[in-house]
Amino acid sequence: MFVYEKKLQYPVKIANPNPKLAAAIISQYGGPDGELGASLRYLSQRYSMPYPELKGLLTDIGTEELGHLEMVGTIVHQLTRNLTVDQIKEAGFDTYFVDHTTGVFPQFASGYPWSAATMQVTGDTIADLTEDLAAEQKARVTYDNILRLSDDPDVNDVIKFLRAREIVHFQRFGEAKRTRWRVTKRAAEQNSRKSSKMVACGCLTLKSMVMGAHPLTASFFRFPQCGHPSSERSCHSVRQSKGRA
Repeated sequence: MFVYEKKLQYPVKIANPNPKLAAAIISQYGGPDGELGASLRYLSQRYSMPYPELKGLLTDIGTEELGHLEMVGTIVHQLTRNLTVDQIKEAGFDTYFVDHTTGVFPQFASGYPWSAATMQVTGDTIADLTEDLAAEQKARVTYDNILRLSDDPDVNDVIKFLRAREIVHFQRFGEAKRTRWRVTKRAAEQNSRKSSKMVACGCLTLKSMVMGAHPLTASFFRFPQCGHPSSERSCHSVRQSKGRA
């Protein structure tokens, strides 16, 4: 359950309308790397996340992204309110105006409507966290590009805040992935001590990767009694070669 606080995470107070800039910023509302996709990605990934601490992280960041969506929508709204017909035509905002007037519609800066095809939910811990890291960096790049186009200090102030939060999210996802990796690697190393012979087969790193992923992923690998994931053939080959030596 979400509790809605009736104020923005960071204030948005834009004095001058600028529909041309709004047409670029709207990409962070419903574009390929925007806040709508980010919030749905994280809030959907949390259901299949097997680790409570990571499920909580996805819920926290996904909820915050909803707040960022509200902020971007507010920027677009304030940049396009009280426009004259001449301002709409001069800014090239007329094609958007025909379809949506000055309503805030989730779309790319190029005009393509938002699509769930821009996001992924795999149910695999490593795959999802890796996508989340990439998503935060792509959002950061988009905000960088907006700052290159904007000369409005009121807009830039908010965009810089949003950009900073993307960096924080990237750091939190990175730490989550590293922590999960350390835990699974430690477990793999403990299992490996059951048989020093199996270390030679080079399966320790693979075990760390597989055991940190989805249980069904791990089921595709055969785990000998020593605890190392590998194909049975490769482990037998190590034993046989040692026996011949």
